Amino acid sequence: MTKMMTYSMQCSAHQRNQISIRQRIVCLVLCAFLSLMVVAENADSQLQTERVIWRKTPIPVNLKVGEERLIQFPGSVSVGIPQQLQSVLRSQSINGTLYLMAYQPFTSTRLIVRSEQEGPLFVLDVSAGELVEEETPLPAVEVVLREETQSAVTTHSNEQPPWGYVALTRFAAQQRYAPARLLSTQSGIVRVPVSQQPVELLRGGKIQATPVAAWRAGSKTVTAVQLVNQSTEPVVLDPRHLRGSWLAATFQHNRLLPAGSDADSTTLYLVSDRPFELAL
Repeated sequence: MTKMMTYSMQCSAHQRNQISIRQRIVCLVLCAFLSLMVVAENADSQLQTERVIWRKTPIPVNLKVGEERLIQFPGSVSVGIPQQLQSVLRSQSINGTLYLMAYQPFTSTRLIVRSEQEGPLFVLDVSAGELVEEETPLPAVEVVLREETQSAVTTHSNEQPPWGYVALTRFAAQQRYAPARLLSTQSGIVRVPVSQQPVELLRGGKIQATPVAAWRAGSKTVTAVQLVNQSTEPVVLDPRHLRGSWLAATFQHNRLLPAGSDADSTTLYLVSDRPFELAL
């Protein structure tokens, strides 16, 4: 009898252990399932997009420090970052999507976003705050044009092929350096006069800048400027040292050797939304 009771107690303990193991397995499965639901919910929130119709009023864009936010436009764009934000805001424009990320909080500041295909100018009022833990990521912003605006842009594009910054810069470089036999006229772009007198273009006084030629395509102007190092030290060219308001700036070479060397000069290509003299 004692042996039977001992065996019965052992069986009961074994059964309880089996039930406990099954309960732990069920708990683990439930936890894993809940975790997957949370991950899926976060991923879904990241894929959400806030649609904004452009009505010529500034679009508020809130950022969280350290969190990148996407702003999507109807076409390729470029953005001008004010000097006070250049050290606290990272911006990249790729195929019509503007990637913004703040390094520290800042109050609402206005950014001008320019279309590269004869589209409108967009205005953003961007601000940044601290990132709160477990806070839902901010959705992407999609900026759309009203139907009549989109139709006007499409009609204008059909009349004349658009000239982007890269195409304008490439054209100016070819006109500057290609052999005469390889040069050809391009529809929609014309040579415009520019004063070929030295100007104070780069801060620091080490570089002499002289406009040599300019072309216009639509509302854009590209100007070729010859840069010559006037100092006895090599100079690394930095677009942040440029004076004026430019949509794009491209150096043929970004390093100049001391004055008198074979490589003490280069050409700078500047794209602007107005004539060179007015943009300077």
